[in-house]
Amino acid sequence: MIDSLMGRKRVLIDETERAVWLYKGEVRGILGAGEHVLTNRDGSLRVERQPLARMLFVSAYEQAVLEKLPADVATHLTVVRTAENEIAVIERDGIINTVLGPDAKLILWTDAGPWKAATVDIADSPRVEAKLLKRLQKAGKAQFVTMVEVDEGKTALVSIDGRMAERLEPGVTGYWNPGRKIAAKLVDLTRQSLDVTGQEVLTRDRVTLRINISADYRVVDPLLAVTSVKDFADALYRALQLAFRKTLGALTLDQILEKKVTVDAEAADKVRADMAAIGVEVSDIALKDVVLPGEMREILNRVVAAQKEAEANVIRRREETNATRSLLNTAKVMAENPVMLRLKELEALESIAGKVERLTVTNGTEGLLNDLVRLRD
Repeated sequence: MIDSLMGRKRVLIDETERAVWLYKGEVRGILGAGEHVLTNRDGSLRVERQPLARMLFVSAYEQAVLEKLPADVATHLTVVRTAENEIAVIERDGIINTVLGPDAKLILWTDAGPWKAATVDIADSPRVEAKLLKRLQKAGKAQFVTMVEVDEGKTALVSIDGRMAERLEPGVTGYWNPGRKIAAKLVDLTRQSLDVTGQEVLTRDRVTLRINISADYRVVDPLLAVTSVKDFADALYRALQLAFRKTLGALTLDQILEKKVTVDAEAADKVRADMAAIGVEVSDIALKDVVLPGEMREILNRVVAAQKEAEANVIRRREETNATRSLLNTAKVMAENPVMLRLKELEALESIAGKVERLTVTNGTEGLLNDLVRLRD
């Protein structure tokens, strides 16, 4: 009653909250924990309570508090500001709590801390320090960071605002992204294989073939490979197409099948030289498959069958000739040597004796031969 008669009011502020008080619409101060006796004539006292658990000071009277109550601000509030090219990393009790972007302001209740703010100039060094990057990742506060991850056997070309900045080795690298565009192009440095399949080629004798080509390559100069052409793999694909069409188009089907050409040395050297000019090393170039049309396969099979039949006939005739020549030589020997003739007769008699039950032999060459003829008949 006394407080009411004297135009005062007692306000109790808990340890878990803080408050801004106003009298007749004017900001008068910030209240800490405890009991406060405040002027309240005509019921013009207003108290705006804020929980410390929210940590942030958010009030419609923010600007008035900062301008009119510098002593209270220094006691109860921690104000963090960043310039155009600055990032502030705010820690609460040693743990990253907030990352403040450029041209920003954050007001925290000091009693909700302790607070520590570290300001980083992102204009001079767009890279995030490795130790800080790991802390930001663990805390889940990397909203102002663009991360580039590079696996083993690869490299990354990083551009900032459309300009090439640097080449990265395997690992994770972070870049501050406020006010700038970060882009990364991953390039595989390992040896790779490129297949050119189903290409139709017209030979010199007007036969349409479908061919499959393969080539092994690797990137030796990533920056040159990325900046010289839109797609270095596509450039190699087209170079192989042109080289094989030029080479195979100058040959007949028989020449292609006989030589099993891949690509002539001049064409291969040109492909390798063209790709070396854009930072790509090409090693093996091979013609994997030659696919003939269905009708052409049938014709070719008949041709091959005829060739093999002719070869078989030649071999057969040659063997018959050799056998006849051998018989002729044997006849000459027997005509000149009666003993040899007699031995042949005995061999014939032995052969026949093994196949018949009874055999009568008459002395004399003439009688033996006649009997043999009759027995055979």
